[in-house]
Amino acid sequence: MSDSAYEKLLAKGREIQLVGDAQALLGWDQEVLLPKKGIAYRGEQMAWFSGWAHEQFVSAEVGDWIDEAEAASEDELEKANLREWRHNYNRATCLPKELVEEFAQAKVLSQASWAEARKKSDFEKFAPSLTRLIELCREQAERWGYKDVLYDGLIDRFERGTSTQRISETLGDLRDKLIPVVEEAVATSGDEVPWEGSEFPIEQQRAFNEEVARSIGFDFDAGRVDTAVHPFCSGMAPFDTRLTTRYNVSDFRSSLFGVLHEVGHGLYEQGLNPDHRGQPIGNAVSLGLHESQSRLWENHVGRSRAFWEYWLPRAVEYFPTLGGVSVEQMYASVNQANLSYIRVESDEVTYDLHILLRFEIEKAIFAGELKTVDIPSAWNERFEQYFGLPVNSDSNGCLQDIHWSMGIFGYFPTYSLGNINAAHLTNAALSQSPEIKDQMDRADYSGLLSWMREKIHARGSVLLPDELIEESTGSAANATALVDHLKSRYLRA
Repeated sequence: MSDSAYEKLLAKGREIQLVGDAQALLGWDQEVLLPKKGIAYRGEQMAWFSGWAHEQFVSAEVGDWIDEAEAASEDELEKANLREWRHNYNRATCLPKELVEEFAQAKVLSQASWAEARKKSDFEKFAPSLTRLIELCREQAERWGYKDVLYDGLIDRFERGTSTQRISETLGDLRDKLIPVVEEAVATSGDEVPWEGSEFPIEQQRAFNEEVARSIGFDFDAGRVDTAVHPFCSGMAPFDTRLTTRYNVSDFRSSLFGVLHEVGHGLYEQGLNPDHRGQPIGNAVSLGLHESQSRLWENHVGRSRAFWEYWLPRAVEYFPTLGGVSVEQMYASVNQANLSYIRVESDEVTYDLHILLRFEIEKAIFAGELKTVDIPSAWNERFEQYFGLPVNSDSNGCLQDIHWSMGIFGYFPTYSLGNINAAHLTNAALSQSPEIKDQMDRADYSGLLSWMREKIHARGSVLLPDELIEESTGSAANATALVDHLKSRYLRA
């Protein structure tokens, strides 16, 4: 093949990656440190970076390099890079630079608007920003094109190879299998908090969370944990991965499970091949795989009995008020099945109902069936239908998540795909390497992490999501493993 064409693509990719990583750092700073008066200027900065990167990538010479390299490439990794460059180039060239810049700036302003609206539980303050983001996302999807419905074009950003119809079928199958499990689990679960009235100082929570994160394998020489309104992971590079959580002085579980979730994302980012930085294959393959890692460490590990048999004595050292709590009480407390308002604090068994609600709202928005002004009432009606609870505030309802303020419509269903993938991958890891269970019983998580490093993290985007699942486990994922896991954990024998 023409080495010059492929080498030019690699050089251009590295250049664009540097700018993209700088944008990610600015995005992290916006949520963690940016003063209020800097928001408008940050919007200008993000718009410029986005416009520059877009202009660099959509140039005619890049298209010529891809054509030339495709004609001669025979190497597996080169073909994977070219597959992704072609896909991304075809989509990027559909968008004018002005739209890319406006979208980047609108996201910054919208996130600030959302944070203020959430604080005051006032959807009307956020509605104008949200309306504009929906318009911009609609225009992007129209320009990209789609097979069946416009929402397909948005989903493609996060989960290659799937569609609205396929996700609807997957979540519909999960819902049908899940509803009876939810009903029985909620009916039989206790709601006692064995440390009622206790306080958990934030500094002790930080220290305990860091010890847990280190034990699982998160490298603090290549990452950090900070505080934000909404927990997130920002992966600038495998050697700079930043997590956030939020704290509740009355309940240490909120920050702990926030950290466990984001550490799962962080481990994926830190496990990507640094030699492939700047190449498409050096990035995570999909959000459905990314969320599988966060949900795996948060739930399959962090909510297990074995986890608390080891970590409860250590927790008592940080929080003496837990001294009278038994392992069985702690295990029950982190696996209570309750119908509650907040997605990020919900239990495993009801979590996917939260996702189904958001997926249905997003589908309705982009099918033209739901106006922005009607989102709170539509949310509240569906929430009461699924959870039997009247929504008591916008902050406990449609304002609780940051995602829409970031313009990432199509992201939410990947959480349920992540749950399905997490159960499937866990089963495969324990089946292929039975010693992993014994290791985890001793709070040694190196075997599980090594399996994920080899099978998922280091593979990056060499394969598409479905292909990677098949390669790593030997079969396609479906809802059965997840439902079986939930039954074994939540239903009484």
